[in-house]
Amino acid sequence: MKRVVIIVAQNFQDEEFVYPYYRVLEEGMHVEVATPGGQNMIGKYGVPARATTSTDNLKAADFDCVILPGGFESPDRLRIRPEVLRFVREMDEAGKLIAAICHGPWILISAGVVKGRHVTGYMSIADDLENAGAMYVEQDLVIDGNLISAPHYKNNGVFMKAVVEALRG
Repeated sequence: MKRVVIIVAQNFQDEEFVYPYYRVLEEGMHVEVATPGGQNMIGKYGVPARATTSTDNLKAADFDCVILPGGFESPDRLRIRPEVLRFVREMDEAGKLIAAICHGPWILISAGVVKGRHVTGYMSIADDLENAGAMYVEQDLVIDGNLISAPHYKNNGVFMKAVVEALRG
C-alpha cells in the first residue's frame, strides 16, 4: 500500500488539502496529515485538517509521496521549519514523489531542491522560483522527474491525476 503525507500549517488553501486527501483515499492509499506539533489546523475558509502526526516525526523511509498544498500562509509557515526542509530534501534524494501546488513550491525553494528543474506555481512566486535557479513554466501541470507541480486549485484534477499515475508506477 502506498503511503502519502500531506503537510499543512495554519491557513492552508482548503481546496488544495481536501481534494488531494480524498483522492489518495479513493485510490486505497494510506494518507497521513502532518502539521507542526501535530496540532489540528484550519484552512483559509474554515476546513479543518486533523493531524495524524507531527512534522517532527517525518522520515522519508516511511512515505512514497509528500503533497505540499498552497495558500500562501501555510507554505510560508512551513518553509522556516528545519524538520520540514530536511524531510523534503530526504524525499528528493531518495527519488520519492514530491507534489506541490500554488505556493507549495516555496517549501521546495527553501529545501534547496528546485535548482535546474522545471517547476510551476502560483504566478506571484515565479520570480522566487527563478531566483532559486528553477526554470519556471507557466502551465497547468509540470512534471520534472519525481517533482510534480501545479499553479492553482483549479488545476487539482490534472495535478492529482498525475500524482496518482506516478504512485501507481
